[in-house]
Amino acid sequence: MMPPALLGLPRSSSPSVSSSPLRHGRRSAVQRHRSPFPSKPAAGVCYASQAVELLPSLYPGTGIVVRDARLEDCWEVADTHCGSFFPGYKFPLDLVLRLDRYIALLSGFAVPPGCTRTCLVAVNPAAVNGAISIECGDLTDAEFHGKYGVSKGSIAGILTVDTVADYLPRRGPLKQRRTGIAYIANVAVRKEERRKGIAKMLVAEAEARARSWGCRSVALHCDVSNLAALRLYKSQGYKSIRVPEDAKWPAPKIAEGVQYDFMMKLVPKN
Repeated sequence: MMPPALLGLPRSSSPSVSSSPLRHGRRSAVQRHRSPFPSKPAAGVCYASQAVELLPSLYPGTGIVVRDARLEDCWEVADTHCGSFFPGYKFPLDLVLRLDRYIALLSGFAVPPGCTRTCLVAVNPAAVNGAISIECGDLTDAEFHGKYGVSKGSIAGILTVDTVADYLPRRGPLKQRRTGIAYIANVAVRKEERRKGIAKMLVAEAEARARSWGCRSVALHCDVSNLAALRLYKSQGYKSIRVPEDAKWPAPKIAEGVQYDFMMKLVPKN
């Protein structure tokens, strides 16, 4: 499940543990970044959704926390994203893809007035996966030094959630943007971090953020061939919504011939 958009990150300088992605009210104003890649890259296979396993609820004692993504997380978020959805890509295209996502994260994306978009990361402080260290700016400036340095290989999973409604059918004859519905996308967990309940934690955090935004429901698209992912979402209360025949509902366009199941869930009130 991966609509082709990543999102802006807050400029948080201290750790934050929350039940949702970006901390309330701390988002960067940003400009839209256009990906230079064609819809069909020259090599490799783009997966519409990563392989998601049914995960046990092992949250207590795991040491894994879910918090808002920060600027220093950008490289790891991009690496997790590309490693999950583009696992077969080889050098140099794999590096170019990661750099593209990295730049997009640093640049951020504009959202329509009244809409919100944010990113969640699941952090395993005990994990070190050899993330690349990248820094920007004048390193002789002590105040600026390390501002854009990537984190130390502890990002275990990612998820994005928004109220932009780009992948929801428009409302009424005027094709108005739908409100009150949060949309989940880009759910990815590093291979070595699976089977720890991380996907469930991320989804739960996204639902909590949707509730804080006043949303009444959450929606997502899932690749119909990813049976494990479908079982996971259904186990979390998501229901498949029948799309009327010949209806032109918007859907992610990632790989040729991929079919999606549109799923929704009422936001828990507690």
